[in-house]
Amino acid sequence: MASDSVLVVGGVITDIIVRPEGPIAVGTDTKSDIRPARGGSGANQAAWLGTFGIRTIFVGRTGALDRDQCEVELRDFGVEPMLAADPDLPTGMLVTLVAPNGERSFLVDRGANQRLARADLPDSVLDRVGLLHISGYALFEPGPRAAVLDFAAKARRLGIQVTVDPASAGFLRTIGADAFIAWTEGMHICFPNADEAEVLTGSADPEAQLAALAARYDLVVLKRGSEGAVAGNGSGERWRARARPTDMVDTIGAGDAFFAGFASSYFRGMPVQTCLEDGVAAGTLACGLFGGRPPRPEGSAR
Repeated sequence: MASDSVLVVGGVITDIIVRPEGPIAVGTDTKSDIRPARGGSGANQAAWLGTFGIRTIFVGRTGALDRDQCEVELRDFGVEPMLAADPDLPTGMLVTLVAPNGERSFLVDRGANQRLARADLPDSVLDRVGLLHISGYALFEPGPRAAVLDFAAKARRLGIQVTVDPASAGFLRTIGADAFIAWTEGMHICFPNADEAEVLTGSADPEAQLAALAARYDLVVLKRGSEGAVAGNGSGERWRARARPTDMVDTIGAGDAFFAGFASSYFRGMPVQTCLEDGVAAGTLACGLFGGRPPRPEGSAR
């Protein structure tokens, strides 16, 4: 690729991760393990890419009070942050409820993320970029969507490959599969998980999902959790990687790590099969960690 950096556009979130010790007792107390952690799908993806040795730039928006600390945290992972500071809205917040099997449910306040603007996405940064990745969360509000899609169109005119992660089956149901596909059709790679692929295609069958989505994107990579991952293109080529055993902590950020594992190998020119296996390995690693980001490097600021 002509340029040496991957640019990720997405959100920064403060996660409040809640692990109840048993069923939630409605109307009274439930003893729980509750911890804060920094997250956001796009920021997580950037952190994992940086950990895997890829020159990574991250563009997003935080509350003004958090920007400096968020920048320090991203730099710790080798990421170059380009964060806009919102003067009015705080950094987004996510309450994550983790079930005993590691699966999670979310309560989200997008905060400053919902004010990402075109001015936050300078065209000049594209001179250093060989791949632009968009977290689907950046597309669910009209303002950020218009800004990001205009920026992506500029990147594509410059010959930069653009990839997208649909990010949330719940949001896809809200905005509609047809709308999401209309916004993103023709992007190079789409990275849905099984639930997102079902919303986008109306089918639970992975082969039907691949066939339908490969008509819209050059390559489709399906993240299937405990069933591993599959990829396919419009020529009928298919690749598969099995899941790996792990001591489960939680699945927070597993899809983000998978993307980074795949994309880091893809950016280095590796075959799709290798990229897929590296994605599964990264997602497996994330399942054994607390929260959505890689382990903090020694000597980091926090």
